[in-house]
Amino acid sequence: MTIVTRIIRRSINLSLSAVSLALAVISLHSPVHAQASYPDKPIRLVVPYTPGGGADTNSRMLAQPMSAILGQPIIIENRPGASGVVGAMAVLQAPTDGYTMFYDTFPYAVNAVMRDLPFDPVKDMIPVSQAINMPLILVIPASSPFKTLKDLVDFAKANPNKLDYGSYGAGGAAHLAAELLQRDAGIKWTHVPYKGGAQAIADVLAGRLAGYFSNPITALQHLKSGKLRALATTGTTRMEALPDVPTFEEAGYAGFRVVEWNGFFVAKGTPTNIIERLAKAVNEATKDSAVKARMESMGIEPVGNTPEQFTTFLQGEIKQWRALVQSNNIRAD
Repeated sequence: MTIVTRIIRRSINLSLSAVSLALAVISLHSPVHAQASYPDKPIRLVVPYTPGGGADTNSRMLAQPMSAILGQPIIIENRPGASGVVGAMAVLQAPTDGYTMFYDTFPYAVNAVMRDLPFDPVKDMIPVSQAINMPLILVIPASSPFKTLKDLVDFAKANPNKLDYGSYGAGGAAHLAAELLQRDAGIKWTHVPYKGGAQAIADVLAGRLAGYFSNPITALQHLKSGKLRALATTGTTRMEALPDVPTFEEAGYAGFRVVEWNGFFVAKGTPTNIIERLAKAVNEATKDSAVKARMESMGIEPVGNTPEQFTTFLQGEIKQWRALVQSNNIRAD
């Protein structure tokens, strides 16, 4: 072999090596490789509510085990404002690579039927997994003359608008649960909106408000101390923390179901395999023994399901609240 031939072959081999290296670098930065190695950096979880609230607390309970499962930190970013719109837009404006998730609650489905939004909750976000269910409790002052739900309904029928109920704003779970009872029981009672649930529960405790649909996190301590009385719960089964309190269905209101759910979303365009990976992490986190025990002690039901199951659930929520908003002529604030 001549010297010239050797030089030519060596040049060819070097060129091929350079091409191979370039292809390897391109592969490492390709979407396919990025998906295969997901996650390889921290994940941002946008919560559209203030720190310390129910959604924020619940998201943090799940973020810790999810971080261990995924092998990357999950960083909570609170972006409150405009009934969740500020947080949703922050997610929709981020890259659709699975490194930005959205954690929203009950108002997500209600906003779809009550408000003009800058995005489509059905088309622009993809449900990943439902995190929790939290049935509500119809609570009344301990000094109230009503001992049962029937007592309250009978009085309200005979005395239209003489009873008042509290909520933390139009379209919230407390408001819509009371509107649902008004429709299904054929009663009229007066809505008193507050800026937050703490103010509403304070007025029930003081006897200034006839009733309030409270979440268990707020109500259980007062029920256990005897300062409030529970008439019924809005889940499909009795709450473990309140085994002696009937559900609305048991009290004769078929299909009466209201839950303050929480769930994870990502923006449309996020790869399917990443969505499935995140859903699996949520499922495993909700089954964590420590998380499950803590939630159940607070009256919270851990869920964890597939994107398809969460999508079906949301479709049912939107259908239910659209019908109620139309029948009761409910308006947003």
